[in-house]
Amino acid sequence: MFTVGQELTQDNAMQVIAAGKAAILAGETEFDFSGLSRLDSSAVAAMIEWQRQLLTKSQQITCLQVPAGLESLIRLYGLSEQFATHASVQTPERH
Repeated sequence: MFTVGQELTQDNAMQVIAAGKAAILAGETEFDFSGLSRLDSSAVAAMIEWQRQLLTKSQQITCLQVPAGLESLIRLYGLSEQFATHASVQTPERH
């Protein structure tokens, strides 16, 4: 399981996306968002990129412990059906 970390914003999105891609190359499909306490729309962009990587392997991303704020952004962008999310947690600070 890949743990996203505490922050996923435009300030660190490229590094987090790269780390997620490395996890996918190592065979990972589950992403744990439980520690995410600060996010912006870059989190959705990261999820899209990870999902794109997994689709090349005919796999789907599984998103665990997705914060309510991220769930809200996913719905806002009309991507609810694209991502399997499980067990939302408290809303983190958004920017």
